[in-house]
Amino acid sequence: MIGAALLLIIASFLGSISVDCPGGADCGGDVPNGWDSDQFPLLPSVFLTGIFAAALIFLGRVKTGDREFGGLRLDQWGTALSAAALLSSLFMLFGGARNMANEAVGQDIFGMGVGLILGLIANLAMAAGAILGQTVPALKANLLSSPGAPAPAAPYGGGQPQPGYGYPGGQPGPGGPGGPQGGAPFGGGQQAPFGGGPGAGGPQPGGPQAGGPAGARPQAQAAPQPAAGGSFAPFWFAVPAARPLFAEDGSSAQIAELTPGIWYLAVDQRGAALVAQTQDGRRGVLQDTTGIQRGA
Repeated sequence: MIGAALLLIIASFLGSISVDCPGGADCGGDVPNGWDSDQFPLLPSVFLTGIFAAALIFLGRVKTGDREFGGLRLDQWGTALSAAALLSSLFMLFGGARNMANEAVGQDIFGMGVGLILGLIANLAMAAGAILGQTVPALKANLLSSPGAPAPAAPYGGGQPQPGYGYPGGQPGPGGPGGPQGGAPFGGGQQAPFGGGPGAGGPQPGGPQAGGPAGARPQAQAAPQPAAGGSFAPFWFAVPAARPLFAEDGSSAQIAELTPGIWYLAVDQRGAALVAQTQDGRRGVLQDTTGIQRGA
């Protein structure tokens, strides 16, 4: 985006039309550029619109929060402006100033200027980057971390998870025998482990488990199992690696991507999958639940 904006600034000072002088004709004089008043609206529609689009997209990637203006985020406004600048470049390149100049002299001696050509290339690159930034998950991440950004999650099976972004106060316990339990998001008291055995309280820390050696309790759940009481208790969890979140209607459409270091809320269970809710309120199905770390 920054490179495309710099190219637009340079292109605005270059000639917007080129002159092909016939033999014996006097074609002296300065070639107009985007800043000449007789080239209006070339400057605002092609160059300034593209520069403003790059600035809005950049600010949308480094700002904190998801503040909206007129129902759109800053990067979405920038994407719309970049598309408008690209269309204006096409209109101006194949018409606009060149046709008006040819009509003024009554000859077809004016062609496409290098300024317009570079402006089209810059706006094309900017529009492509803006659209890909809205659709490709790897390009959606903010350029700078905002204050209070989540701490990286502890490796699967080792140590105690840190209270990452979105965790509602308190610190989740390690899950081992006798370890402290974090504050549950819904009411107080301890919460039964996800996929635990029957009983209201689930297995007690440090107590023997049915069918296994006493005190053997993993620190992180390898994969969720169906809840044994017929009811599901929401809990917070973190993923060890980036995981896609799919739409609840069962389609393959990806609505978000869960990243390590952020706590997400599991609100329901569908077989071995979880229905998770992101920090901005979007809900979807997490199909790959292997290695997730559970909070309280």
